[in-house]
Amino acid sequence: MSYKLKVKKEVEKDLSKLSKSQRMLVYKQFKKLQESPELGDFLGNKSGYNLSGLRKLYVDKKKIRIVYRIIESQIIVEVIVVGKREDMAVYAKASERL
Repeated sequence: MSYKLKVKKEVEKDLSKLSKSQRMLVYKQFKKLQESPELGDFLGNKSGYNLSGLRKLYVDKKKIRIVYRIIESQIIVEVIVVGKREDMAVYAKASERL
């Protein structure tokens, strides 16, 4: 079963900050998520941010994170944030966007 991919508006800005090759790698991971959304690891509590129910998927040798959630009732994978892990900023953004 294929899931519908829903991307928050802010993710467009996140993607624009990446190089073209990194964006291509992210898009490949998006396709994988549509087919197998359970690929990512559960987040839980990260550096004081409550990210329960969210998952992370690595891109570009763990340099970039895709933070997302699965909405089973609607068969949707919702991408919350895409970004570099530097200083846990990607997790802070995910917490703000919930």
